[in-house]
Amino acid sequence: MPLPPGRIASAGASLLHISGPEPETLGPVRGELRPCPGPAHCATRRWPVADPEAGVRQLAAVAAGLPGTIVREQQDGYVHATSESRLFGFVDDLELLARPAEGVIDARSESRLGDSDLGVNARRLEALAAALPLQPAPEG
Repeated sequence: MPLPPGRIASAGASLLHISGPEPETLGPVRGELRPCPGPAHCATRRWPVADPEAGVRQLAAVAAGLPGTIVREQQDGYVHATSESRLFGFVDDLELLARPAEGVIDARSESRLGDSDLGVNARRLEALAAALPLQPAPEG
């Protein structure tokens, strides 16, 4: 059976499934992703790119290839995906937002549950950054 548009199947399942509720605060607000509540279980990045909208599409495909990751929503320069850990099934929310006027992509990855992610969200964003042709940051 085919998946709905914008949804890509996960490569595997976890032993347990401890997902927690989907945050009600997903998505851009006034053209921005919300800030992290703290660094222990959330990470953000801003990447300068020549074409932010194309970059977000590219990153959505890369994210879909990460273990346990499903792209849940993809539209108008915004992507929401979830990543489930292999052993316990903890779910993290990944968001990507194209900001064409600034020439950047904003990225945010946060664990739904727990006090610490042991750096998983930051490493996820670094893996995505490796797939982008980054532009030099503007001076000033």
